[in-house]
Amino acid sequence: MERVAVYPGTFDPVTFGHMNIIKRAAKLFDKVIMAVANDNYKNTIFTLEERLELIRACCLDDLPNVELETFEGLLVDYLEKKGAIAIIRGLRAVSDFEYEMKMASINKQLNQKIETVFLMTDAEYSFISSSLIKNVAELGGDIEYFVPKIVADALREKYKNRR
Repeated sequence: MERVAVYPGTFDPVTFGHMNIIKRAAKLFDKVIMAVANDNYKNTIFTLEERLELIRACCLDDLPNVELETFEGLLVDYLEKKGAIAIIRGLRAVSDFEYEMKMASINKQLNQKIETVFLMTDAEYSFISSSLIKNVAELGGDIEYFVPKIVADALREKYKNRR
């Protein structure tokens, strides 16, 4: 039986922290689906297609057991449809844990068969968040330590057009 996990998120934009988690998850499961949220409560700077393109460009080349898809609706319903057994969530700091624990508890209540697997990001990525990166990019700061060059270029272009 193939062990399938789903790594969900908006990935707006994808960061080195996200890449760290997906590479490590790919070692633990037979297949990992990087599931990009189509309907979300976040106000994204990149369109769904742009986020998919950026992920394809920087995350999937050396990960043959990782697939990229979009999803909408309840995450547990998506996992059920995909035959997945686990949700992958990255943790950066203790501050992430409370929110993620609540989400894991609700998902478990909605579907007892689904487990949430928490992976601590490597220390060098523990402070990186998409929101902070967008703030730095908007103010013209150098973000190439936090995201691949293609993502940094795309962010600079987005914010150039907004000024």
